[in-house]
Parts: sequence; structure tokens; C-alpha cells
Amino acid sequence: MINQYSLAMSLKEQVEQEIKLAMKAKDKDALRALRSIKSLILLAETEKDGGKGLSREAELQLLNKAAKQRRESAEIYAREGRPELAEGEVSELAIIERFLPEQLSDEAIEAGVAEIIAETGASSMKDMGKVMGIATQRFAGKADNKTVSQIVRAKLQ
Repeated sequence: MINQYSLAMSLKEQVEQEIKLAMKAKDKDALRALRSIKSLILLAETEKDGGKGLSREAELQLLNKAAKQRRESAEIYAREGRPELAEGEVSELAIIERFLPEQLSDEAIEAGVAEIIAETGASSMKDMGKVMGIATQRFAGKADNKTVSQIVRAKLQ
């Protein structure tokens, strides 16, 4: 589990540790999800700066993107009547979420958005971009941007 690792360990190191554990346990689902995360990390490292590693923010962005893809795929598979494929996506999502910080509740997001609106003096939908810019940074890795956007929109209307 992610909780046993030091914050000093990079995501790549944590994933490599988990891969070893999954191989020993012969957990094919976990192994598939972990290898996909490692692949994303390696690809991002080679694109960025020749393998020097990623910042914590970049790691969180990768994980959030992977989680979002799994969530959307699971919804599509479930809607199309393919529960076995949806289950696979959901199990991979659970593995990915172990590496993400704990997600904020809707109430916590609403409180944070209200605070941002008060700070910026936003009063209408014209100010949505300003509020979302701050909210995206403040809630990075802790909340889905789609949820944040819906809450901001509701508060500004």
C-alpha cells in the first residue's frame, strides 16, 4: 500500500515496489494497472527532460489523467452492457487511486470554492475562469476538475 512509503520516494519508486509485491502475489490485475502507471511515468520523463524525474505536481497530473480515463471507460463499458470490461477498469482505478491523495468531499470543495469567490470578488459567470484558475491549483490532485467546475458554476449563477 502507498501509505507505507516515505514521501521522499518518487512515484516511480513506489510503483516499482508495488510491482514487485504484485508479482510475488501473482495479482495480474494489480500488475497490469501498475505497469500502465509506470509506462505513463517513463513516457512523461522522456518527453520532459530526458529521464531526470517528474515533479510531484506532474506525477499527480499523470495519475489524475489515468484515473479519469479508467472512470470514463468503466462508465462506457457499463452503459454498453460489458460488465466484465467495466470491472477491469474499476479494479485498475482502485489501484491508481491508492497513489492519489485523499479526495475532498463535495462539501469541502464547496467551502473552498466559496472562499476563492470571496477572495477574488467574483460575482458572475464572467469570473468563472478566474475562479477556476485558482481552484485548479488549490485542489490539484485532491478533486476532480469536472466536480469543481460544476460547483463553481452553481455558485456563480
